[in-house]
Amino acid sequence: MLKTAPFDLAEALSLPSTTLAGVPGGFDGKVVADLLGAARRRGVRRIVLLARDGSRLSEIESAIRFFAPDAPILQFPAWDCMPYDRVSPHPTIMARRMATLAALAEPSSERTWLILTTVNAAVQRVPAVDEVSGDALVIEAGDRVGLDRIARWAEGHGFTRSSTVREPGEYAVRGGIVDLYPAGAPEPVRLDFFGDTLESIRTFNTENQRTTGQQKALSLVPTSELVLTPNAIVCFRQAYVSLFGAADKSDVLYTAVSEGRRVPGIEHWLPLFAERMGTLFDYLPNAPWILDHLAEEAVTERLSTIEDHYDARVAAQESKASQVPYHPAPPERLYVTSDEWRERMTERPRILLTPFVADGHGVIDLGGRQGKGFAAERSAEGVNVFDAVIEHTVALKKAGKRVIVAAWSDGSRDRMGQVLLDRGLTAQATAPDWAALQKLPREAVALATLPVESGFETADLAVI
Repeated sequence: MLKTAPFDLAEALSLPSTTLAGVPGGFDGKVVADLLGAARRRGVRRIVLLARDGSRLSEIESAIRFFAPDAPILQFPAWDCMPYDRVSPHPTIMARRMATLAALAEPSSERTWLILTTVNAAVQRVPAVDEVSGDALVIEAGDRVGLDRIARWAEGHGFTRSSTVREPGEYAVRGGIVDLYPAGAPEPVRLDFFGDTLESIRTFNTENQRTTGQQKALSLVPTSELVLTPNAIVCFRQAYVSLFGAADKSDVLYTAVSEGRRVPGIEHWLPLFAERMGTLFDYLPNAPWILDHLAEEAVTERLSTIEDHYDARVAAQESKASQVPYHPAPPERLYVTSDEWRERMTERPRILLTPFVADGHGVIDLGGRQGKGFAAERSAEGVNVFDAVIEHTVALKKAGKRVIVAAWSDGSRDRMGQVLLDRGLTAQATAPDWAALQKLPREAVALATLPVESGFETADLAVI
């Protein structure tokens, strides 16, 4: 049966499956913000948004941050490389992923988190929960830990040594000082030693290297999902030989790992370094998942793409197209299968978003529709699109709607406001976020930085 708004969104957090219809782009950010608010009131500690791709995730996140600027968000991005590539993911992305996994693996955390991720990220296996929590290193000022121990830990847990620390995942050693840029941290830290004693932990600015603050303690997590420990190397060698047979000297990967060295693209053999792998579902056992429009179709497409890349690698290896061996890890070792995805999804509450009008069991129509795009006015001769915007704005206000004119940046927002002012729209005000907008008089048109692809309208709100 089709239900229509008003509807208590908190109900959707506990139902096996709910479809929220009438949720066009832009409005989805407000809906997710409202669902997050409902989760916090109900004490739900984790809620996941699954976007179909990275660009959609960026757009929805921008809208969420407008409608809920204090939203506690954790990002879990996908690797920025193709399946079975010869290059590694960017260190910043790896660091962000590990920071999120470490936060989710912390059992004592009672904070509510909104986890933003994509299909590409969610279908890929990750280190097991206990491995991530067990690899953390907690140190305090005054501890006798030794500079060498910190440097060895950093080297073995994905940090890259450099002369000057500027990017997440880098570390540097200078005399009795270790500089580190931890995963997920807003600034790097400087560890000052006197002998084996850690005297101070200071944050510093990467541009001028000046101290910005002090910390009493520091929790470090690996910046890479692949940690080259002796046990991991043994595990890799055994798994590699078991899958592909004995390796010879031409096998650069096997030789490098055996010597404890990383090579570009080594992460694509991640499952071979561990006795078992986990999934994002393991870190979020009871969390409701919000699925972006077409996300399920994107899962099918992604798994098909993975199979294609795997088959291409196998075919190239069999045809001896390259003198450098490339034995790809079986897809089911590195990615979830389609059956596993369906099984894990059915175990938790799911909220599906669609911009269309829909009917059926478990469907709630929230009444949002895509807004006027002014394409006809742009192409028509003798018509000024800004006059058309003002005319449409007046009609929306007469209908009792709050009106937001959204722009991609602060600069474009200010320019748009001036253009509309010059053409007679005087009742306008800048709104940095949703809370500020609600304090404005209803007759005012709000100018906002809200980078969404298109406008939308609901029963009481219109975004142009």
